[in-house]
Amino acid sequence: MNVKLKNTQKEWIDSDDAPEISAADLQRGVWSVEGKVVSEKEGRKAFAKRLRGRPVGSVSKSPKTLTTIRLSAEVIEQFKAAGAGWQTKIDLALKDWLLTHRP
Repeated sequence: MNVKLKNTQKEWIDSDDAPEISAADLQRGVWSVEGKVVSEKEGRKAFAKRLRGRPVGSVSKSPKTLTTIRLSAEVIEQFKAAGAGWQTKIDLALKDWLLTHRP
């Protein structure tokens, strides 16, 4: 049975009221990389390394090149109607065409 609760005002907690982290707080912390305790210098180096660039394995061995191409409206409509990945499907169709033709 659902009981309608009376309108009660919930206490609002402002996240800006959280205490500042001091240098002493950071000194008490422990740096670890892949479960291994390391020095602060090593920890900062590993952390900075992980933040740069794309995630491991996300870069293709044959990356695509951004380009602008004009195609007829019928071609675009047909590929878009096939759903998500329509640009990839155009790329595959052109690759297939290249197998039997020379530009």
